[in-house]
Amino acid sequence: MGKATAKIKEEFLKMLPPTIFFFVALNLVLLIRALLTRGTGLSLPTFATVIISALILGKAVLLANMLPFINRFPEKPLIWNAAWKTVIYTIVATFIHFLERLHEFWKETHDIGTANHQLLTETNWAHFVAIEILLLVLIFNYCVFAELGRVIGPTRLKAMFLGPMSAATSAASEAAR
Repeated sequence: MGKATAKIKEEFLKMLPPTIFFFVALNLVLLIRALLTRGTGLSLPTFATVIISALILGKAVLLANMLPFINRFPEKPLIWNAAWKTVIYTIVATFIHFLERLHEFWKETHDIGTANHQLLTETNWAHFVAIEILLLVLIFNYCVFAELGRVIGPTRLKAMFLGPMSAATSAASEAAR
């Protein structure tokens, strides 16, 4: 049982950073969506939906990172891998966003075909695309920081942003100027 517990703990710790990031990001998306749809009578996802979506996206990132082609450009500048991962993660996020909207229509119709038809005909696509653009930017930022952490190490990245800066890190920063 010790090995299984250790493996579960390891996987959980790997999943925690993207899950926290997407939890914050999806709450930001929910806030923006609430502001965009205020007074229209449209229903919004619940806090529980945001938690579940963040967990799904965190697990999706964990699974995507296990794919052999995820680090496709390790020898190129960081932007290559960041952009590549952004595309993959955005596809997953778009699929989840679409399913979330489909679920909202399904709750009213209880028929997946009718719900899909209503989704396609009644969705305000400008709002949908606006949310997608916001997700794209947030995911890109996540990927940039994840790639930076991969190259310089999570401990050094954490120290650079949250402190305290070690003497070696401070000296390296001064030398770079």
